[in-house]
Amino acid sequence: MKDYIIRAVAAGGQIRAFAATTRNLTEHARTVHDTSPVATAALGRLLTAGVMMGVMMKGEKDLLTLQIKGDGPLGGVVVTADSKGHVKGYVDRPAVLLPANDKGKLDVSGAIGRGYLRVVKDLGMKEPYTGQVELQTGEIGDDLTYYFALSEQVPSSVGLGVLMNRDNTVAQAGGFIIQLMPYTEEDVIVRLEEKLKQVTSVTALLARGMSPEDLLQFLLEGMEPEITETIPTEFACNCSRERVAKALLSVGEKALNEMIADGEPVEMKCHFCNSAYTFSVEELKEMVMESGKRTEK
Repeated sequence: MKDYIIRAVAAGGQIRAFAATTRNLTEHARTVHDTSPVATAALGRLLTAGVMMGVMMKGEKDLLTLQIKGDGPLGGVVVTADSKGHVKGYVDRPAVLLPANDKGKLDVSGAIGRGYLRVVKDLGMKEPYTGQVELQTGEIGDDLTYYFALSEQVPSSVGLGVLMNRDNTVAQAGGFIIQLMPYTEEDVIVRLEEKLKQVTSVTALLARGMSPEDLLQFLLEGMEPEITETIPTEFACNCSRERVAKALLSVGEKALNEMIADGEPVEMKCHFCNSAYTFSVEELKEMVMESGKRTEK
C-alpha cells in the first residue's frame, strides 16, 4: 500500500479530520538514518504528524518545521513538510537503545525526556509564525494535542503510531488529527470524547490493519464522515550539490582555507536524507576565489 493522507469533515462540518498511512516513508527514514527501534518510532510519529500538518497549509511554497528538543538520550527530532505531502526528518542520536516501558512498548517518552516542542510555519510573510510549548509526555501525539490547544486555540486530538516487525523494520505507521470547529455542538463533543476513550493506542488500531479511511470511520462513527481529498505522501529531500556547496561557502573564507591546507577532500552530509557530497581541494579553491570576487563587489 502506498502512503497517503485523507482529509475529511464530519458532523455537518463541525469536525475536520486528517488520517494518514506512512509505513513506506517511515521505513525509508529508518533505512537512510539507520535508526534503532525507539528512534524509528519517535521519528515516524513526528513525520506522520508533520505531513498531516503540512497539508493543512494552503500556499504552494509554504513550509512547516516541527522540532522536538529533550534532555533524554535521543536528543531531538526535526521534521520539515510542505503543503504537497512531502516530508523529511532526522533524529540527533539514531542509535539510541532503551528497554521497553512499563506497558511493554517502545519508550519514546523516555528517549526524548523533558524539553519543548517548537512549530515553525513559513507562509511567505516577512517573519515565520513560531509556536513553542513544553513537552507534556514526550509521546509526541499528546504534545501536539497540547500545542494545538495552547498555541492555536484549536481543540484537537492527535494520535500517532509506529509498529515494528521482529527484524526491526517498520510494519505499520500512521495516525490522525481530529479538530473541532468553534461552533461544534456539545453533544458532538461528548460523542467524540467517548469514542476517543476507546483508543488505547494507535498502534493497536494499525495492528488490526486499519487504513486511514478505517481510522476515521471508527473514530467518527455516527458522525457521517465525508472524505474531501486524498493526498499521496512520501519522504522527499530537496538537497542538492549546489545547496550543499552554498552551505559550505557560508562557513567563511578562513575556514575554507584551513580545509584547503589539510589537502584532503571534504565530505558533507545532508542531515535529512544522509546523502553525501564530496568536494575536492580544487573545488574548495574555486569557492574561495568566488567568495573573494563577491567581497570585492
